[in-house]
This record gives sequence, structure tokens and C-alpha cells, in this order.
Amino acid sequence: MAEDLKKMYRTIMDDHFPPEMEISFVDQDNRQTLFYEKVAWTIDNIQKGLRYGENPGQEAALYKLINGNLVLGESETIQPGQHLASDIELLQSGKHPGKTNLTDADNSLNILRYFVDKPTVVIVKHNNPCGVARSDSLVDAYLKANMADRVAAFGGCIAVNRAVDRATAEAITEQYAEVVVAPDFEDGVMDIFSKKKNLRVIRIDNINRLQSFVGQRCVEFKSLIDGGVIAQWSFVPTARTKADLKLAACEYKGKQYRVNREPTEQEYNDLLFGWLVESGITSNSVIYVKDEVTVGIGTGEQDRVGVAEIARDKAYRKLADRYCFEMHNIPYNDLKDEDKRSEIDAKVADEKGGLIGSAMVSDAFFPFRDGIDVGLKEGVSSVIHPGGSENDYQSIEACNEVGATMVYTGQRSFKH
Repeated sequence: MAEDLKKMYRTIMDDHFPPEMEISFVDQDNRQTLFYEKVAWTIDNIQKGLRYGENPGQEAALYKLINGNLVLGESETIQPGQHLASDIELLQSGKHPGKTNLTDADNSLNILRYFVDKPTVVIVKHNNPCGVARSDSLVDAYLKANMADRVAAFGGCIAVNRAVDRATAEAITEQYAEVVVAPDFEDGVMDIFSKKKNLRVIRIDNINRLQSFVGQRCVEFKSLIDGGVIAQWSFVPTARTKADLKLAACEYKGKQYRVNREPTEQEYNDLLFGWLVESGITSNSVIYVKDEVTVGIGTGEQDRVGVAEIARDKAYRKLADRYCFEMHNIPYNDLKDEDKRSEIDAKVADEKGGLIGSAMVSDAFFPFRDGIDVGLKEGVSSVIHPGGSENDYQSIEACNEVGATMVYTGQRSFKH
């Protein structure tokens, strides 16, 4: 063990990965090859790629696709040259990026590509969103995304779909962030960011063409501990418009079940927003959204009831922290005044953590009604999930009992 434990985080790893890589898919005489080139940056006169991998001490390399094509059945890979996170322009770096900086940026763009019509901000940490918000201005979208989970956003990757203006830059520098990703930066913004020496400021011009990446596929690889590899096509959500959703209905033991009402336009907006955000969240996942802002995000749990409860509990805690920060400019956990804490607690309880009128989003069906009941008890008014459970009728009955609505996507959205 090193005497200076902080040194390992500052160390730039030497890696032994070659400058080029080829991956071939061979079917008898048919060979399809993808060609990759290793990426490096010169920072402080040091030319190097990734600082390290998942952790200090892990060698890693970033490669960009430069040539080749792959067609398997009816699916085809994204064409070479359409670079996003694999070919970034580092305007300010402080230090070489690590693997998690790039994967966080990539998953931010994975979510962001579905929202191009108005300013949208995605904040990701550990490859999961902390907050996602859309608004009429970029600074307002950022403030909403950040306050959705201000604590988790600390040290995260902030991705936006508009040029960063001075107001947004000032707001970003009020907290600690690792990465800011944008299509461009207005005059004066880099002067503001220069106050944060270790902030990695990344320009990706292709963010302006993000909509063209919707529906595009790439091949994903998962290495097994025995050296084997699982290859799969990347997930593409097929439910992206109101017309793609189905009002919840099913048959059980000869009886027909159907939700009593259709979602309002605002509910449809939130349901689609939440479903597309869900595509970038680790499973099992349940999230709550309202007015196109994430309210509570539950990730990576083994059971669906548990993750619905986690998302609910986070909604309460994050709203309490938000109110405390707005009222007293300190985190809720640092507030010692019992009267002030009681005031905030009462306000959050009255608003049920901001969940009243929210949409509940699940990446897979609810096996029983106990999962969906977690949200309905908090005032959730609409629900979206794939459908297909033997007990879908239970969830339909649960919604009808409280006047909520529910739609199916017909597609599971697991991400591991």
C-alpha cells in the first residue's frame, strides 16, 4: 500500500493497449470488420489517453470507430465518423479524463438525444442520472436538474443540448462538477469556468445533430471472467411518441380489465419523458417525474417494490434538502435547529415529497400491485411500464381505485 493514498488518484497510468484495434465478425467467407483508433490528448505536455480505467491501477484505453460496417440480420451499426464521447474536444482539462468521465458523458448523451426541441440538462454520476430537466431556458433546466438531487450531482457530469451561456456557467461553478459537455460555449463562459482548474470542459459539435442518433445501434460487449464475450445490439426504445403507447388493458380468467381514463396531455408528456430517461438507468429501476423533471430516481435494486420505495424515499429527502438549501443555504443534514427542521419536514410531508400528480416509471412490469401501490399512495396520477405480467389486472385495479391512469410501452428497458 502506498504511503500517500491520494497519489493514486493523481497518477496517469501507462497502458499497453495498441494504437489500433480491429474487431471482425466472420460467417464462413463473409468477414465484416470494424476498425478503431486509439484516442489521446496532450495535457501539460503529456500525451496520453485515459488517466486510468474504472479505478486507479486499471489500465484503460479509449478507441473511436474510424472505418467498417456491420450488418447482422436487419440491424446495422452506426456509421464511422459520427463521433460523440469517443472524440471529444477538451477546452479545459486540468488532468486527463478517466474511464468514468467518458462513460458518464456517453450515458448523458444517450438520454439527451431524445430531447432536442428545448433546453435540456442531464446530470450523470456513476453512469446513472442524478437529475434530468427540460425548461424554456438552459439555466432554469440546469437549476431544476441540479436541485432534483443536489447531493448526488456533486462531482457529476453535466451534459446540455444548447450552447452554455454565462448565466448557466455561473450556476454550474457554484457547485463541484467533474465534467461539462456541450455543443458550444458562448463568449465569456470559458473565463468563468477557468476558476475551476480541474473542471473538464468538453465540446462535442455533434450534439447539434443528436436527433440523428435516435434509433442508431452499436454492438455492446460484456467480457466474462473466463475470457468469453457476450455480444448484443444496444437497446433502442421503440415507444417515443404518444401514439406508441397503449392504454393499460388485459384479460384475466375470462374477465376484461381496463384503466378508466386516458392520460392528460401533461401526463403523456411526463410519461414519455420518464420512459426515455429510464433507458439510461441501471435496472431494476423505478423513477418518478413531474413537469419534465425527475423527482426521485431508484436504481440497481433486486426487487421492484424495494426500488419503488427507494425512489419515493429519495424524493422526500431531496425535496427536504432543496427547501433547506433555498431557505437557509445549508444542506438539510447540517440543519441543527429543530423548529426549522420541523417546518421543512411538515412542508415536505404535506407535498408528499413532490410526488402528488407525478408519473411513475418502471423499466419492467409490476409482478403484483404492491410495487405500484408504493407510488399511488403518494399521489402518483399516471404510470408507465412495459406490461405483460400475469397480474397486470392487479395494477389496473389499483389505478382505478384512486383515479390514476396507466399505459404500456410493450418493451422492457433493462440496463445492466
